[in-house]
Amino acid sequence: MTAHQSFAEMLRAWRGRRGLSQLALATDCEISQRHLSFLELERAQPSRDMVDRLASALDIPLRQHNAMLLAAGFAPQWPERDLAAPDLAGVASALDYMLAQQEPFPAVVVDRHWNLLRSNGGAVRLVEFLVGPLAPGAPINLADALVAPNVLRPYLTNWSDVVRHFMRSIEADAAADGPGESAALLERLSRYPGVSEALRASPGDTRASPVLAMRFRKHDVLLQLFTTIATLGTPQDVTLQELRVECFFPMEEATDKLLRSWESATPRARERSPAAADD
Repeated sequence: MTAHQSFAEMLRAWRGRRGLSQLALATDCEISQRHLSFLELERAQPSRDMVDRLASALDIPLRQHNAMLLAAGFAPQWPERDLAAPDLAGVASALDYMLAQQEPFPAVVVDRHWNLLRSNGGAVRLVEFLVGPLAPGAPINLADALVAPNVLRPYLTNWSDVVRHFMRSIEADAAADGPGESAALLERLSRYPGVSEALRASPGDTRASPVLAMRFRKHDVLLQLFTTIATLGTPQDVTLQELRVECFFPMEEATDKLLRSWESATPRARERSPAAADD
């Protein structure tokens, strides 16, 4: 949402995005359709409780819920802390535990817009194998790394299938979040060469595998990985709601053995990861 939108404009936009009629939303919030209409026409001002009820009924993310409160003249309700904040130490410890448990396979923690926040040794070893060492502390956006033509794409043999699936997930995020960073990310990724062609292309044989594997090849080495994505349950912080933990798993035995051999060859690799640097 832009800073110049009124509460009424936000309400109309979110109701339209969710595909709800005024009657359906009013029923969910236990108010009259007439009152909802007055709110959308700026003929009535919402109470703080009404903003909260509408945000809940519309399943509005916490960041945008705060924006609606501000637009209605109220202070934000949901905090947005840095992941290194002392009162998030328990969550940070849990994330590090998840990353460590995923070894020797790759795992990363990213925010809603795929900025890398933490990674384990398996992720570092995979990236270093494919593209070489990364500059310490350099910001990394995994969406750009996947979609851009000169990072992971040269090594991803089924890039078109993977990026088509990934872009659909970004589109879903933009639809769920409303105008803002997710929409800007979608627009930026869409401008990369080959993306529009990938989105128009027909998918491969979906019967060949139960999940879409990412197939990396460098020289004579082939790696086949599939991923899972986890989020935190019942978050009450903007930062935590937007966190994702992506874990990579080997699709076949050869990849499993190779990833395990890399860990044995570089037992201190995790110490170079962002997660370890925060310990």
